Amino acid sequence: MTRQAILVIEDEEKQRRVIGLHLSSAGFQVKAVGTAEEGLKLAGDADLILTDLKLPGMTGLELLERLKGQNSYTPVIVMSAFGTVENAVEAMKKGAVDFLPKPFSLDHLTVVVEKALEVRKLRDENRELREALGKRYQFENIIGRSQAMQEIFATVTRVAGTRATVLLAGESGVGKDMIARAIHQHSPRRDRPFVKINCTAIPENLMESELFGYEKGAFTGANVSKPGKFEIADTGTVFLDEIGDVPPSIQVKLLRVLQEREFERLGSNKTLRTDVRVIAATNVDLRAALEQGTFREDLYYRLNVVPLDIPPLRERKEDIPYLVEHFAKKFGGEISESALERLMSYHWPGNVRELENVVERSILLARGPRVEAEDTRIDTVARARASSGAADHFLPEGMTLDEYEQSIIREALKRANGNKSQAARLLGLTRNALRYRLAQMGIE
Repeated sequence: MTRQAILVIEDEEKQRRVIGLHLSSAGFQVKAVGTAEEGLKLAGDADLILTDLKLPGMTGLELLERLKGQNSYTPVIVMSAFGTVENAVEAMKKGAVDFLPKPFSLDHLTVVVEKALEVRKLRDENRELREALGKRYQFENIIGRSQAMQEIFATVTRVAGTRATVLLAGESGVGKDMIARAIHQHSPRRDRPFVKINCTAIPENLMESELFGYEKGAFTGANVSKPGKFEIADTGTVFLDEIGDVPPSIQVKLLRVLQEREFERLGSNKTLRTDVRVIAATNVDLRAALEQGTFREDLYYRLNVVPLDIPPLRERKEDIPYLVEHFAKKFGGEISESALERLMSYHWPGNVRELENVVERSILLARGPRVEAEDTRIDTVARARASSGAADHFLPEGMTLDEYEQSIIREALKRANGNKSQAARLLGLTRNALRYRLAQMGIE
């Protein structure tokens, strides 16, 4: 077994020799020097430093400051014949783990040294454990111990350093936005712009100008020229969220950007080039959109270079306890075992986002110091929807499936005041998918 190394810094030769011989006989590997300057050169190889407070040249306190500036984890014990409370407090403030007033017995010295080394061992183990857990179970602030999430983290790690286009698929709330940001943050472009574009939120008639910019006078109200998102994101990353909602006319222009890295502003003939990495996300099956003719096949294959399917939370329930613990700490609460069991039994149609909201709401409204099972505030409407297969969840009497679907679509349009994008969001559809259904219904 390797002996632990102790560095003794003591300017009095006799004292230095006595301490060194004693610690060597106790089984430690000892190096002893007379000045802080000499000690600083050897500090990197020591498991513990034992230094006098009053030294010629650099003092023991100054040595502590230098070690702290180097982010050293080596514990330091300060010795001094001037054993005042003020000296002890000052030494502790500067990072010493203990203060040893002179004179002291050699047996007491051994006890103090062994205690400091044990504290260091525990700190090192905790630090290594945190680092190991971070690498194994967590990708930055994305929590996932399940095998499925570990495979996703591994893929993200492999592709982050490239410029490959990534297509993230998964239900709403699974964390596609966080995965996209993790890819960017672990790429060489981390210090460059990350521009998120929510394709659902941009009206169709404004999408081209938002993505590619426009020149002054390009349309009524264009009083000044404006760069688009792709121009702003040059040398960085563009995240196209809900890519399935992009209308066909814009899909052609996106394909050109992916293939040629060039575009024109609206109202301009000047070709601009851009160096962007594209990450796209969708909560619908784009292959079904290909069959419906609402999404271009060539664009799909340009986007689908590195596909990543993020599984819904109900398919990785082993992640729920760790997510609950994370959110409970975030919102300053405590979740009981009974509450956790109830959260584990729910199928989470809103995924991680819904879980976070439920934990926050439950902590805020809990009647006691911690959240119990009866305090968990799960949406009862969503829970009713989640009860698939229940005998009372059939179609309304006298209504066919097509008629029921059309009535839901009409109600969504009514609630959205005719706004198709908003109605599509209410229905959990892309705008193109809703447009396809409206065409079948004969509604303009």
